[in-house]
Amino acid sequence: MDPDSEEVDRRPSGKLAALRTAAMAATLLVTVVTAPEAGAVEDPPSADPGRPRSFWLHLDSSPISDADIAKHAKTRAYVVLNAWEGAMVGKFRKANPDIKVFVYKDLSSTRSYACHRGADDPEIPAGVGFCEADKAHPEWFLRSSRGKRFEYSGYPGHWQMDVGNTAYQDRWAANVIKSAKKGGFDGVLMDNALFTCDTYHVGVCPTAHPTDKSFQAAYRAMFANMRKRFADADLLTVANLANARLHPGMWDAYTENLDGGFDEWWLAFGGSDLLPEAPEGWGSQAAQIASNEARDKITWVQPHFTANDDRSFRYALASYFLVQDGLAAIAEATATDDYGDPSPPHPEYGWDLGKPTGPYRSIGTKLLRRDFACGTVVVNANPTASAPVRVPLPSKHLDEHGARVTSVSLPGTSGSILRRAC
Repeated sequence: MDPDSEEVDRRPSGKLAALRTAAMAATLLVTVVTAPEAGAVEDPPSADPGRPRSFWLHLDSSPISDADIAKHAKTRAYVVLNAWEGAMVGKFRKANPDIKVFVYKDLSSTRSYACHRGADDPEIPAGVGFCEADKAHPEWFLRSSRGKRFEYSGYPGHWQMDVGNTAYQDRWAANVIKSAKKGGFDGVLMDNALFTCDTYHVGVCPTAHPTDKSFQAAYRAMFANMRKRFADADLLTVANLANARLHPGMWDAYTENLDGGFDEWWLAFGGSDLLPEAPEGWGSQAAQIASNEARDKITWVQPHFTANDDRSFRYALASYFLVQDGLAAIAEATATDDYGDPSPPHPEYGWDLGKPTGPYRSIGTKLLRRDFACGTVVVNANPTASAPVRVPLPSKHLDEHGARVTSVSLPGTSGSILRRAC
């Protein structure tokens, strides 16, 4: 995930690298959400499973006014900033003492654009500087069978490093911990935890890790090696695991030695591209949240759709509520690699459905429901073109428009978040 990079499976990619514009399973699960008034969107985030939690990836180095920091801090459980933006950390905490502020660092690349006149910038979006590696440790760069270094396709100045090299792992951890502590951050968002050996250079794998299996083993070794160091430094660790759904077992394997995972492309890849239940489909992504909740780990999920796309929004949010139990957070992106201002808040982010009365349950073919003390959530995970299904409700509810209803009609890949008096 990166304003500077992205992953090969273009529908769902995984590169959040920090733009420096100014500064240079398959188990179907369901949840419910309840909504107070629309104005409640300004209330502080909570770990109540009946309320959504959200996050903000602010990575384009655009300025944020103190007023905007105070405003957005109240509606977010997490915010991610660049390493050179540590001056804002205290302002976020002042506005919301419970917020956790993360620093962005790329696991997999070093950046030549952050190297000037033979010296790396004081704060960089990677863990190891290009100048440092180029001069002293050229063996840390991954290479092709021709001995050529890998520069990310489409992202000039991003050079792929050997995450399986223990010396690189050690230096990455030491540098990142020092940078994070200096900035006063609570944790680190580790971008580009990759799964395929030809990511960013399709069809060509590095000699050090010539198969996906060996490539994945390198990341698992890096996480295991660094785990205790970050824990001892009192820093949370969340890695960008976009496309994990395509690699069974890898979400759990990678997060085993992390505090959480982030899926940069989750369920909605645009208004005309919503993920139904299928192999490597809805259930595999819903299971990411369910697994992390069961292991007391953080999950961030990011659906993609344009502003005012209510169907995509409700499908993603309803699905989120089916499986989250208070630890996961959701925030949509309205454009690929758009990591500036947060998207406009939806009233549903302020709703409170109350405590769940139990887990989700199946109420039909790929039709899921979860009841809460103050509402009900329903998801139809059938293909988008499938016919609408009418779902009766146990009592009168308010739909998203405030109308009183006793049933909802949902076509494939859609969802509904309904409130009732409690």
